[in-house]
Amino acid sequence: MTLTAPSFFKRLLPKTLFGRSLLIIVLPVAIMQIAVTWVFFDEHWNSVNSRLSEGLAGDVAWAVAALQDDPSPAGLDLLSKRAEHSLSLSIVLQPGRTLPTGRRASLIASIDRALQTALSERLDAPFWFDTTRYPAFVDIRVLTPQGMLRIIAPRDRAFATQGHIFILWMVVATLLLTTVAILFIRNQVRAIERLADAADAFGKGVEGPAFKPYGAREVRLAAHAFLSMKARIQRHIDQRTTLLASVSHDLRTPLTRLKLELALAEPDSRVEAMKRDLAEMEHMIDEYLAFARGEGGEAVESVGLRTLIEEVAEGAARAGALVSIEVDQALIAQVRPNAFKRALSNLVMNAAVHGEHVTVLARLRSKGGVEILVDDDGPGIPVERYEEAFRPFNRLDEARNQNEKGVGLGLAIARDVARGLGGDVTLDRSPLGGLRATVQLPG
Repeated sequence: MTLTAPSFFKRLLPKTLFGRSLLIIVLPVAIMQIAVTWVFFDEHWNSVNSRLSEGLAGDVAWAVAALQDDPSPAGLDLLSKRAEHSLSLSIVLQPGRTLPTGRRASLIASIDRALQTALSERLDAPFWFDTTRYPAFVDIRVLTPQGMLRIIAPRDRAFATQGHIFILWMVVATLLLTTVAILFIRNQVRAIERLADAADAFGKGVEGPAFKPYGAREVRLAAHAFLSMKARIQRHIDQRTTLLASVSHDLRTPLTRLKLELALAEPDSRVEAMKRDLAEMEHMIDEYLAFARGEGGEAVESVGLRTLIEEVAEGAARAGALVSIEVDQALIAQVRPNAFKRALSNLVMNAAVHGEHVTVLARLRSKGGVEILVDDDGPGIPVERYEEAFRPFNRLDEARNQNEKGVGLGLAIARDVARGLGGDVTLDRSPLGGLRATVQLPG
């Protein structure tokens, strides 16, 4: 797949708010510092170096001319003394010597370029120089009829040696500004992260430490809005729980009276049929109330999965199912025990109804968390109808044998419970030939 330029640069951008905020602040500062440094070196520093190099080249040209005027030993001695006293130059004549053939280039090319230009303009004789051999000096050699004239000049006579101080100040200023930006941005991002953690914990039903809004005004407004929403949702949950408790009591009272009357009636085929209808009605009411109740305000706890799965398997075995389990004794998950047990029981009983053999495997996920696999050897469900199976009150009669007691809420309840814990329930083809239900739970 070919990426366009905007898409390519978008992929290079930081993915976190902290990284993007830091980039927004640091990038303009870095660009400004680079631009200022460039202007400084290109305009001011190079200009100063050129003038210094021209001055040194003029002194070298004067020394060469003075040597030509009086090449005697006395004249050379006088020239050396005057150059050292007045110009801080060390001059030595080396008869019979020739100019070196090679030269090491300076790390800063503009230094050599400025000195090369200045010497070329002032000298007609061949010359050679080196700005790297001595840390504090520049070595200049000129070929004259008397021999090679070697001139050692202080480094600050050729170019400005304090340019690195400017660079150091720029680097220190950039680091200081970046550090301040990191501290301020981190403090603001931490407020957003705490808000996200509080929202995630509330969504999973975990009662974490008291959340107090802080940070920038916009973040505090969002936090106050979240707390208000949390209070409204909690009030709604409490009201729904109270309503469902009342409905459950009101429905079970007449059902209990009917069951008692049928138990006292003379046994015959009609009474047995009525008992079956009554049992089916009671099961349907339980399913409806469980779906409407949802999580019901049950607290999240650390639960050993082996014990919970064994209890589910025992219940399925009493109903006539053949269930085998494979669970590590030390495997623990954060769940709502009763709600999760009911959700897992729905999956196991659904598998038992449609298959002869059911296996339950619980294991750690490679990406963290826990997954529970429920497999059966039944007829399965077509792949294209996996998501349809999770719709409430949906019964895939043509795909799997119809469960006469079911109302199409088992899978919907299981997924609702798992998602309430931050996980999910998915369907796939089972190695046994039937359906595999996978319950994923976060770590």
